[in-house]
Amino acid sequence: MQQLDVNITIPIPSDKVLITKVELQELKENSLTGVYWNMKDLEKRVGKKQDWLKEHILYPPRFKKILDIQHGGFVYYPQSRGQTWTFQANKMAAFLDKHFIDIFK
Repeated sequence: MQQLDVNITIPIPSDKVLITKVELQELKENSLTGVYWNMKDLEKRVGKKQDWLKEHILYPPRFKKILDIQHGGFVYYPQSRGQTWTFQANKMAAFLDKHFIDIFK
């Protein structure tokens, strides 16, 4: 096999930057650090309504034992009417990615 040793210059516009995939992933993860979602935020993120989220993600025991703050998770389940759902955004996003197949199958 032959190898061609060539230097190529590719101009990058001044309003753009070039970063590694690892750096991009770290930026995405850090963008959710310290951010909390409510139910509307989760609906937008997943593209499903509250009833679907509750039935397929929030209340099935296999997920609730991971999610519920009562079990060391990162989701606050309202205890009474008027309280709101609260989700630790970075951990919920990671959970959704990790359990995508389990949620949607």
